[in-house]
Amino acid sequence: MFDLFINTYIKLFFLLTPFFVISTFLSMTSGMASRQRCRIAVRTVGAVIVFSLILYLFGNSIFGVMGITLDAFRVGAGALLFLSAVALVKGGSEQRAPGEDEDISVVPLAMPVTVGPGTTGTLLVLGADVHRNFGGDIRSQAVAVGALLAAVLSVGALLYVAARAQRLLPPRIMSVLTKLTGLVLASLAAELIFTGIRELLQASAV
Repeated sequence: MFDLFINTYIKLFFLLTPFFVISTFLSMTSGMASRQRCRIAVRTVGAVIVFSLILYLFGNSIFGVMGITLDAFRVGAGALLFLSAVALVKGGSEQRAPGEDEDISVVPLAMPVTVGPGTTGTLLVLGADVHRNFGGDIRSQAVAVGALLAAVLSVGALLYVAARAQRLLPPRIMSVLTKLTGLVLASLAAELIFTGIRELLQASAV
């Protein structure tokens, strides 16, 4: 169970692209007071938790309703995640500053900055994988959900610290960390794509 927790936590932590999220957060909240930034960070984390739990827990049901096989969706999600990884390595686009009364915590910070298209598809696949591999084992499901919450809260803690200590995060360091995150995501995307293709080929050969 500990291996399941650690493996799931690491995958989901990098899947949420924390360093890109932080750089975008700092860019979009420049000029705001530290207290206001902290409130936005807390609301963003709350929204990410809701979105992620829905995608992670109900992925298997969504596949069943839509009539899509897990492996076909795995290939599609991997392709989207790879495009997201390439965008991170090349450098994300500049975000516009919000209006004075505009709430940016849910849109765009929670979705699509933190939970983007590639992240959405991968969360569905990872959640369905846990369900398929461990079936109705409530303990395994609880461990996986705990890892998901731990990953989101870790990103939230980084956001909260960044809101209070922007001077400790030079843009050059954030750029390097964002590119490293992109490389990790590219590896995860390749694993999803190759696993999906292998399973589809094996199914067609039967």
